[in-house]
Amino acid sequence: MFRLDNKTAVITGGGSGIGRAMSVLFAKQGASVHIIELSEENAKSTVEEIVAAGGSATAHSCNVANQQQVIDTIAKIDKVDILINNAGIAHIGKADTTPEADFDRVMAVNVKGAYNCIFAAIPKLRLQGGVIVNMASIGSNVGIADRFVYSTTKGAIKAMTMSVARDYIKEGIRCNSISPARVHTPFVDGFLKNNYAGKEAEMFEKLSQSQPIGRMAEPQEIATLALYLCSNEASFITGCDYPIDGGFTTLNN
Repeated sequence: MFRLDNKTAVITGGGSGIGRAMSVLFAKQGASVHIIELSEENAKSTVEEIVAAGGSATAHSCNVANQQQVIDTIAKIDKVDILINNAGIAHIGKADTTPEADFDRVMAVNVKGAYNCIFAAIPKLRLQGGVIVNMASIGSNVGIADRFVYSTTKGAIKAMTMSVARDYIKEGIRCNSISPARVHTPFVDGFLKNNYAGKEAEMFEKLSQSQPIGRMAEPQEIATLALYLCSNEASFITGCDYPIDGGFTTLNN
């Protein structure tokens, strides 16, 4: 079950965190993985891990916010069966403390980046049918303090998912989104180091306990859900958003 043999998967932001976990797992399950990353170093590191384990992977240096770069990159890939829009950046701030430049930057990567990849991949996906999985967030379902523009982008991703699912269902393209709560990634460690120097352990525990289950998710847990949604076993699922949040959205009320 959940094999991806003879499938080609394009994963944005596959060089670290959740994207890396997805890339490694998808390759393990038989997919040929193409990693689209701004950081060429991170992408190559993931590719090396996959190849060392006997899998197939290729790194592509690309800024997802630049449509022409995305089009040129996707054009180099023979076929696309799976597209994972995982690349994204975060921002801390409220509506009145978010500078316009920061708003535009986060929107460009998180929203336009996903649109660019879908735009470029649809012509290849429609040839044989396929799957799109977009990374949303619990921020698209509940209010999270000081995450104004980030939550805005993830709400857009959720709506984008439903629109794409509706528009391409007759062409054999399924589209779903995943909405994680906090996930223990290098981003979290960097965030704590930069904002809570000397109190990293204390703040990590506080953030962990904000999930009713008492911890953050691990990237592999998100990757496993993505694997299911991209597998043939999920062939009846489209137009859905999947919270994976340790009870955050339902048990914190």
